[in-house]
Amino acid sequence: MVATRNIVVLLSFLVVTGCGSAAEEPATAAPSAPTTVIASATAASAAAAPAPSTFEVQVFDVPAGSGPHDVAPAPDGGVWYAAQRAGALGYLDPRTGHTRQIALGSGSSPHGVIVGPDGAAWVTDSGLNAIVRVDARTDEVRRFPLPGDRGNVNLNTAVFDRQGILWFTGQRGAYGRLNPATGEVAVYDAPRGAGPYGITATPSGDVYYASLAGNHIARIDVRTGVATPIDPPTGGQGARRVWSDSRGHVWVSEYNSGQVSAYDPKDDSWRSWQLPGSDPHTYAVYVDERDTVWLTDFGSNTLVRFDPGTEAFTSIPNPEQPGNVRQLLGRPGEVWAPESANDRIFVVRY
Repeated sequence: MVATRNIVVLLSFLVVTGCGSAAEEPATAAPSAPTTVIASATAASAAAAPAPSTFEVQVFDVPAGSGPHDVAPAPDGGVWYAAQRAGALGYLDPRTGHTRQIALGSGSSPHGVIVGPDGAAWVTDSGLNAIVRVDARTDEVRRFPLPGDRGNVNLNTAVFDRQGILWFTGQRGAYGRLNPATGEVAVYDAPRGAGPYGITATPSGDVYYASLAGNHIARIDVRTGVATPIDPPTGGQGARRVWSDSRGHVWVSEYNSGQVSAYDPKDDSWRSWQLPGSDPHTYAVYVDERDTVWLTDFGSNTLVRFDPGTEAFTSIPNPEQPGNVRQLLGRPGEVWAPESANDRIFVVRY
């Protein structure tokens, strides 16, 4: 049994104006009574910044030893999480706090998880060197190994394009695609070698990945599989993850520079903003249904919201330290965050 905590925190946060530039057996437990805390911070510049925002933050424990790396809200209201240290895919029911974990196979080390068009959970498993599908109704596990002659590519993240093809990245210099209808897996050499990490699809159907070691993003031609590098204006920025907004702008979390940048494919232009704080390291990026940008800063262990319209940042301290949130994903009104440094997941409701 796992002691699952259900902590509700109501928070008002600091707003800063930005500057732009051109497995295991299932484990279940009932949550404890919610704890409410009020916290507030003063705006850095009252004249320049909008009024502080209020959010609800709820924290859930998952089974000890899970090491949740990525999360994916499920259509039924639950949340899938990659239990990396347990070699499993976990499922959290936020209504009850109950969890279950599905073993993915000997040697499993899941990194990313997303929900596919079929409603199933799709996992990039670096330990198995395979894409793994877990049926949402039966928990049936199906593995799609990468071609044996490729070796381990260190699978990272995945996304579905508009044709239902799954595209994935491998930090050891690879990217690829899986056709779920046929089970065919193709792997390509990244044009600049090691580094492919985050990946996203735009509303128009284009697919982009970020290369952390290569300090660039790349557009994948989904018809030919050819990737074309695109260089951000800041050299050595450490492009880590990417996410598209509703207009097709590609938002990039830059780990080394501490910036968030936006690439506009329509005119090949860039804009960049430095995150608040003395030594930011931008890790995760997610764009919500309002085109608000959510980020995580490893430097301050903080969740950061960025409003592109006002160019204002809102800093939301992690409910408990440390957190090391490496990925974000959400659904309308919610942003979910896995704490890879421990065995917790939290949600910010807005």
